[in-house]
Amino acid sequence: MSLPDPTGPFDALTSVTHPTAERATAHLPERWLQGRGLFGGIVAATLTRALEGVAPDRPLRNLAMEIAAPVEPGELSLHLEVLRAGSAVTTASVRLLQQGELRAHAVGVLGRTRMTDRDGVDLAPPSPKPWREVEVVPVQAPLGPEFSQFFEYRPTGPLPMSGDLPVVEGWVRPKNPGAKRDAAYVAACIDAYWPAHLSRESQVRPMATVAFNFQPRPDFEGLDPEAPHFYRARVLATDGGYSVETRELWGEDGRLLGLNQQTFVIIK
Repeated sequence: MSLPDPTGPFDALTSVTHPTAERATAHLPERWLQGRGLFGGIVAATLTRALEGVAPDRPLRNLAMEIAAPVEPGELSLHLEVLRAGSAVTTASVRLLQQGELRAHAVGVLGRTRMTDRDGVDLAPPSPKPWREVEVVPVQAPLGPEFSQFFEYRPTGPLPMSGDLPVVEGWVRPKNPGAKRDAAYVAACIDAYWPAHLSRESQVRPMATVAFNFQPRPDFEGLDPEAPHFYRARVLATDGGYSVETRELWGEDGRLLGLNQQTFVIIK
């Protein structure tokens, strides 16, 4: 089977086929690389879609993903297992195999809505400069990873290798998102910027995600589908060559769309 057009809609690039309840397949495109493997956001989005097929009536509440080895463009074999299906919550795992080897693994918690009288966001929302007033900064190879050519970036915070605070802020959107604005879409957008640790560095330092924990809140009703989303990240701690950072994605009107905590290995 030929690989999908890498410039195609993001929702099509991350589509998943479920031939059985325990198996799913996907075909990821070339030119979405981040170092030796595919962009972690496109992997997370694909595994999200696979897990959502297990309990389509229960939204994804949390995704815990580990990338054990670089995921390559081409066919993915996805092995699904329901760990427990309760009356309100389903916990399921998905294993991503290529060439007979485990490349990534994720556990998803999918749960029906229980109550709404406790809804709210205690995190202070950002007050960014309006996106139309922020210049687009081209991020592409060789200065950035190959996949970044498919996103539009409007950074408002420190740039990589600036020797500044270990934070990242800015607007972001896929250039060709497709029609769906869902948890998989949020997973990709919240992973599109560089690691916040790189803002502290004064020279290039290779890094890779080893753990990805994600909580989507994909409420896009009333938002302009052409508007980008505001991204905010900061390093929490660095120890022994590993860096932990928290990431947020916000709508143009200040609504929270997703949270993400990642552990990075500083390769050298």
